Order: sequence, then C-alpha cells, then structure tokens
Amino acid sequence: MTEILSQDEIDALLTAISTGEVDTTDYTATKEQRKVKIYDFRRPDKFSKDQIRTLQMMHETFARLTTTALSAQLRALVSVHVASVDQLTYEEFIRSIPNPTTLAVINMDPLKGSAVLEIDPSITFTIIDKLFGGTGESSAKISRELTDIELSVMEGIIVRILGNLREAWSNVIDLRPRLGNIETNPQFAQIVPPNDMVVLITLETKVGEVEGMTNLCIPYITIEPVISKLSAQYWYSSIRKGTTDENMSIIQERLEAVELPIVAEIGEVEIAMQDVLSLQVGDVVKLPQTKVNADMVVKIGGRRKFKCRPGLIGTRIAIQIGEEIEEVPDELLIAKRSEEDL
Repeated sequence: MTEILSQDEIDALLTAISTGEVDTTDYTATKEQRKVKIYDFRRPDKFSKDQIRTLQMMHETFARLTTTALSAQLRALVSVHVASVDQLTYEEFIRSIPNPTTLAVINMDPLKGSAVLEIDPSITFTIIDKLFGGTGESSAKISRELTDIELSVMEGIIVRILGNLREAWSNVIDLRPRLGNIETNPQFAQIVPPNDMVVLITLETKVGEVEGMTNLCIPYITIEPVISKLSAQYWYSSIRKGTTDENMSIIQERLEAVELPIVAEIGEVEIAMQDVLSLQVGDVVKLPQTKVNADMVVKIGGRRKFKCRPGLIGTRIAIQIGEEIEEVPDELLIAKRSEEDL
C-alpha cells in the first residue's frame, strides 16, 4: 500500500528542498539519462528473443543436414550455416531478393499457410551445372529464368532439402513440408499480405568456390499455432525426452519387417580345419553325447533365445518352443571369468 504524507511532512520536505538539505540533482540526472525506445506500430515485433534463438538452433540443425545431403548429391564440398534470423514484413523480404531468382512455395502441413525458400541464382546455376557434369564455377554469374529441364532438376534438390527441414522441426511438430510450385519472379509469390510479419532465416551457402544466400521465409500466421513451443526450454526438454509413443510405434513398425534367421541347434562340435576340408558326402560327424529327451536350443540372429523340443506336424519337421534362455552378454562373461582366475 502506498504511504500518504501528512501536511506537516509535505511542508518539511519543501523546506528542506528550498534550503538545500535535500539534493535533487541525482533525480534530475536519472530523468535526463532515461532512454526512449522507438516502437513502430506498423510493424510490431511478433517473436521474442528466446523464440528467435530457438528458431536459430533448429535451423542450425537444418543447415548441417543440408550440408551433408548436398555434399553427397553434388559430390562437391558444400557448406551451409545460419547467418541470421530476423523478423520483418513480407514486403521487405520481397524487395531484398533479386529478380529473377528461384522461389519455392512450400506447403507447411499441418500448419496453415505456406513458406518460401529462396535460393540465390549463383547457387542455383552452380548446382545445375554440377549435376550436369560441369565444374559449376562458370555458372555463378548467370542470371536468367530457369528452363523446364532446370526446373525439374531444382525440384528434386528442393524436395530433398525439405526432408531435412522436417527433421529439424521434429522436436516441435511433425512437419510435413511439400513443394507447391517454383517461381522466378518474386512478385508472383504473394503468400501473405505485404505488411504481415515474417521470420527470415538467412543461410550462407557455399558450393565449391561459389558463395550465395539461401533464405527461408516463414509467415508469423503460419508459426502462430506452435509459437508457445518455440522456447529453448521446451526444445531442450523435448530432445532430452528421447523416446515418445509416436517414435516407439514407428520403430516397432520398422522392426516388424526385419528378417532374422532362426536355427534349432541339436549340438555343436569343434574340429580342425584340415578335417573340415576333407569332409565328403556320407561322412559322419560325432556330436557330444546328448540324451534323446534333452532340449534343443533355438538361436535367433545367432543368439541363444529359447529351449525347444523336436517333433512333427503332419509330414513337416517342427519344434515346440519351451522356456526362454537368459543369455549372459559376452563382456559380463569375460569379466566373470577374470574374477574366477584371480
């Protein structure tokens, strides 16, 4: 609660100020030194500093994945890294890119709206020249619209890049970016009104000796449904979380299609290589003594997994699975033997 001064206290304070007992210079200096921050209501900030930092970390992962993918596909030294992450209006972004250029309109499903991936013409024609068997260096200064064949080549490159974008966003949302169409004139790529705010991720890209910029422009209205997840705390916690139900189901689905060899082993014996080389049809290999009613061992992928009993189903040989065998890992077995030797 604010303390209210009495009339006597007010009179005493005024008297002290007039006689110089109370110094007012500190207050005046503080008031004069107070900084005023300019705020433009026409382009309000939509992203906090924490959200910008999170977007930068996410797209640093995207840059690393893209570096690896392009290096493998072009068989050349490719370097991609995040230069900056800024928020600006869509009109400012359109004015900052050259004409003609390579503009890929991307559907950001399940998020609403689209994003734009802009690749500098020097990088575009270097990539095309590399894929067509050239050195790529002479194509850096070309600036024209793409032919139909060149558009088809760039579609394949962009689709591959979008797979990296999905992986980079996997800790925030299961993003499924799809390539819509490729434009060369920025004026034909109006995905949002000119004054709408966007976040611009600028990637410095180097293919061989040719350098250029790759820009990823995402409107605020597209990211708005997941804006609360764009914090460093959420991003790191989702990384540490490790397995999720969705990840486990995907892993299980893939493992179900894996084929493993299953062997019912009657017994095993060690013989010299010379004896193996001299084996002929009709020879008998004597196994260690095994009782008729003894269990056999089922090996799955080379590991002892179950005990079993042999039998028949109709005219087919079969085995009946028995109890599970808990196989001791080799490293534990070695450690146990070492302890016994000591």
